[in-house]
Amino acid sequence: MLPNQKAYHGVLEQIRIFIHENQLKPGDKLPSERELAESLGTGRSSVREALRALELLGIIETRHGEGTFLSSYRSFQTVKILASFILGNSSTKESIITTRKLIEKEASKLALQKVEDKDITQFKKIIQDLINNPKQMHIDFFTLILNKTENELLLIIWQLILEFSQIFDKGFYDSQFYQQLVDLYEKEDYSRIEDLFMKQFFS
Repeated sequence: MLPNQKAYHGVLEQIRIFIHENQLKPGDKLPSERELAESLGTGRSSVREALRALELLGIIETRHGEGTFLSSYRSFQTVKILASFILGNSSTKESIITTRKLIEKEASKLALQKVEDKDITQFKKIIQDLINNPKQMHIDFFTLILNKTENELLLIIWQLILEFSQIFDKGFYDSQFYQQLVDLYEKEDYSRIEDLFMKQFFS
């Protein structure tokens, strides 16, 4: 790695630490380039390049006349670009779909003990409101499940894989699946979650 590349990657790491230590959340404003350079003890050009990279990845967003803000990690453009390179054969596609389903299955198990009555109500509302939009219903339904696991890394990985898979896969399960999973949550029936998902693995 060249010296300027080392500096650039070092600044990326410093910004990541800055975001973590200051507990910044999506929507929070980042300091200006000058303020970051002073705070991190590095040049503004290195900060500028690091911020560009983070913006391309969808981690931050620049609003004209307002500044730079932390955004939710939804790197749609990056996903589409990478997909054109890595999704050239069916085995890769099948692996991504299987991985997505495995994450959803295990997350559903992890969430079981943390699902409350208000969550059951929210699940049912999602099904009722989005029954005619199954792809969005799947996203909202499992976003709630992944949030209940309280595992942010798992949520980010799932979001990224879901975005990949939806390029070439329908991205949702049989219509009755969602209500069946809600029924199992109401009954706190952990043992049947595995069977419910396995039917979807081969559909």
